[in-house]
Amino acid sequence: MQQPVTLSLKAIQHVGIPVTDISLSEQFYRDLGFSNVMQATFEHNKSSGTCIMMQQGNITIELYQLPQSELQSIAARNNGHIDHIAFDVENIDETFFILKTSGYHIIEEAPVYLKFWSKGCRYFNIIGPDNERLEFNQVLK
Repeated sequence: MQQPVTLSLKAIQHVGIPVTDISLSEQFYRDLGFSNVMQATFEHNKSSGTCIMMQQGNITIELYQLPQSELQSIAARNNGHIDHIAFDVENIDETFFILKTSGYHIIEEAPVYLKFWSKGCRYFNIIGPDNERLEFNQVLK
C-alpha cells in the first residue's frame, strides 16, 4: 500500500495524445494557434515513432505517432485519446525515490532518458487507481 507523499510539482508539463497522422494533427493544433516547439523521433518496440510538442502560452500538448504496426489500436480507441498527464519536476531522481519508497506502482525500473528538447529529458510513470498514467518529467538544462 502506498503512503501519502509531498512532491514538489512545478506545473502540468504537458498532456500526451497519441495520433494516427502526425502531420494532420500538427496542422489541426496550428490552426488553433499552437506552434511546434520541439520535434524528435523515438524508438518503440524496435521501430521509430515521432513526437511533436505543440505550445501556446503555458499550454503544451505532446502529439506522438507510434510505428505503423500500432496505429490501428490507436484509431480503434473508444475511450478518448489522452494517454497521460505529465508533471514538471525539478529533480527526477528524488521524485522517483520518494514515490518508489512510498509504495507507488511505477512502470519503469528507473527514469528514462529521451533526446527531446535541446539537452534531453528524463521521465517515469505511475499508475493511478483507475489505471490512469501520470508522468513525472524533468527537462534537462
